[in-house]
Amino acid sequence: MSNPIDRLNKIYECIENIEFIVDDKSIKVTQSIEDRIIKPAIRMNIIRIAEQFNKLKDDNEFEILEAFKKEDLRGISAVRNYIAHDYDSTDDIIIEDVIRYNLPIFKETIKKIFSKY
Repeated sequence: MSNPIDRLNKIYECIENIEFIVDDKSIKVTQSIEDRIIKPAIRMNIIRIAEQFNKLKDDNEFEILEAFKKEDLRGISAVRNYIAHDYDSTDDIIIEDVIRYNLPIFKETIKKIFSKY
């Protein structure tokens, strides 16, 4: 069983991976989501984020999970399932929303948790 902080570190790392991919000044978020090489990397990191949250749930790490909004956790899980089960027709607008709005919230929440430990 992994330490919950290790799981949060993995989530944080995936968020930073996505930020690195889309932070290239020559390419915008929308373009990177549509790029046939970059797109799978972004999606795989989103899947990894959702998997780590699922593992926290499976490990009964409810104290940590309570730091996140329930709708955000449900949302990342739904996006993960959407990507994993309907990969070819996944709506890029949903992925863009996750990158622009959800990942920064997750990152800030994880920073707050890290500051407690």
